[in-house]
Amino acid sequence: MTDELGRNTPRPVQTIKKLASASAQASIQQASAPWMPPPLTQLGDTGLNLLNLADLVLKVLYLGGVLAGHEISDIVKLPYIGVLENIMDFLKREKYVEVRGSGGFGEASYQYVISVKGSEKAREALERSQYAGPAPVTLTQYVQAMRAQNRERLIVHQEDLRQVMQQLVISDEMLGRIGPAINSGRSIFLYGPPGNGKTTVAETIGRMILGDDMWIPYAIDVDGQIVRVFDDVNHQLSDKEKIKQGTGLITDPRWVRIRRPMIMVGGELTLAGLDLVYDDINKYYEAPFQMKANGGMFLIDDFGRQQVRPRDLLNRWIVPLEKGSDFLTLHTGRKIEVPFFVLIVFSTNLDPRDLVDEAFLRRIRHKIEIGDPTYEQFREIFKRVCEAKRIKYDESGLAYLLKEWYINHDRPLRSVHPRDLIMQLIDIATYLNQPPALTKELIDRAAASYFVKL
Repeated sequence: MTDELGRNTPRPVQTIKKLASASAQASIQQASAPWMPPPLTQLGDTGLNLLNLADLVLKVLYLGGVLAGHEISDIVKLPYIGVLENIMDFLKREKYVEVRGSGGFGEASYQYVISVKGSEKAREALERSQYAGPAPVTLTQYVQAMRAQNRERLIVHQEDLRQVMQQLVISDEMLGRIGPAINSGRSIFLYGPPGNGKTTVAETIGRMILGDDMWIPYAIDVDGQIVRVFDDVNHQLSDKEKIKQGTGLITDPRWVRIRRPMIMVGGELTLAGLDLVYDDINKYYEAPFQMKANGGMFLIDDFGRQQVRPRDLLNRWIVPLEKGSDFLTLHTGRKIEVPFFVLIVFSTNLDPRDLVDEAFLRRIRHKIEIGDPTYEQFREIFKRVCEAKRIKYDESGLAYLLKEWYINHDRPLRSVHPRDLIMQLIDIATYLNQPPALTKELIDRAAASYFVKL
């Protein structure tokens, strides 16, 4: 069900079909068939202007030299039959390109080369924009696709969450805070001392609620301006092969199938990075982080250590979180509205009182403290690490570590310490050419080289 803004509203009942898997990930089965890009059968299906597409092809030929029709098709992501062939016919009629032989059968194998007249036209196009990649989709097509792929609010229950989180040593009390936060579908604020797994908890939540795939465009056209959306750093391609429609037609190749995004940024985040980033040299836009995270999760790690004030960052999210849409600005001053279907997670090691006041924290629905582990939890983590690293667990060795390096030094326990100390111990044992074991000598050497007096 959707409201007047196209946002999904929760159903009274939604069941989780599969939560347990070998990788402890959840798979949510939806009632309706997943959205897929419609096939391109003719030029009009692209929603784009013939002249703009012709300029794109000319730039590809100008930069690439002699190219076969199917090679151009692979670059601009347009099917040759019914779409690209019309563009090439136009370019030939206008004497912008010439045919230099054929490498096989059919027009798609024709070898094309740009003419002198075409080179002049291509240089004019490159002055306006250096973009020469996959053909964009229209802004309207993008908005419709994001709304169609917006996940209905996920509802989890205690037993489901416990099964998904079983790889983590986490208390029922903590699960009781995380579960409602997931069910809210709103922003989450994780805080607490460093090294206790805030980022790991956030990533586990992300893997749980982002189990299926989605489609995003390579780029978007906004009145002739190009906004690049897909990048192989922040997006992970789906393992599934391209699906064909029942008619046998391949889906619109301007869309790429990815795993639902889980994008993480840290201290490098700036307010400028949350708007369209215009490249003055290449003359096209890069989509901001939250737009690339559409349909998934956006994790702001080390919140409070950015170059911008935390209050300004929170102010930036007020309207998108409440309205389900975001407003981005072109360098011409025009603002465009795009869907904002993103779960935002803030994670910080700083005291929340030092970041913002109570009024601002109220705008974040769920605040969850990830505190230090208890001794029993620390012991369980230590045992799991020993098992994973194939080191025989020794209760007396752990007792010695806790007494000599924690209790005697009044040092707080951290969830990350067992992993780091065991790895330190393995490095030292390897250097000494002896098998790693929880001996007093190796424990002392590992701890002495790991801990620093502050």
